[in-house]
Amino acid sequence: MNTQDAKRVLETALICATQPLTLRDMRSLFADELGADTLRTLLDELTRDWEGRGVELVALASGWRFQSRPEMREYLDRLHPEKPPRYSRAVLETLAIIAYRQPVTRGDIEDIRGVVVASQIIKQLEDRGWVDVIGHRETPGRPALYATTRSFLDDLGLASLEQLPALDLGHTAPALAEALVDAGVQASLLDDTEPPAAPDTTHLDADSADRADSAPPVAPATPLLPPPSEPA
Repeated sequence: MNTQDAKRVLETALICATQPLTLRDMRSLFADELGADTLRTLLDELTRDWEGRGVELVALASGWRFQSRPEMREYLDRLHPEKPPRYSRAVLETLAIIAYRQPVTRGDIEDIRGVVVASQIIKQLEDRGWVDVIGHRETPGRPALYATTRSFLDDLGLASLEQLPALDLGHTAPALAEALVDAGVQASLLDDTEPPAAPDTTHLDADSADRADSAPPVAPATPLLPPPSEPA
């Protein structure tokens, strides 16, 4: 198979794929007859071929995919007028803290936000596929450690966490949330009118318990194709 035919096959597979394709997926297209370096060269050529169009080829955390350019979102949204799920500022701030400080426990998040983290907030992020438990801290109670997922990066159109806007360690939770919006989390997901959730007084992880003993408590990128439901 010559290079031009191989590029056509690769382009077709990427357009028809229902989730990002990894290099391993692409090699299987050619029965492993094309190496990774050759595939990267073809991907670079395809990226250039699609410059100036309404669709672009991008590298994400889970692989490569075609997606619409950000400036096309206004028009594409007219085809699908249904509104996406809306999240409270508390949810967005919690997501931002996890994204920028991961891995973190609920106690870590509470230290930064200054309020108790309701179980509903974590559940919303887990249900969205943006946050997952990756382990437990080796402290009394072994609290769960939360981190963002590949789906989170895919939905923001990012290949890695290093592509998030750079911040110094002194930023507050609201500032982290604004940076996350700048990185690609649509502002339309934020519902400022939503009343704050009631404090989750039933939860007290190991980190929070330690503090309670010593101190008083404190008060896209629109994809062309649907994002993957789980990491490739």
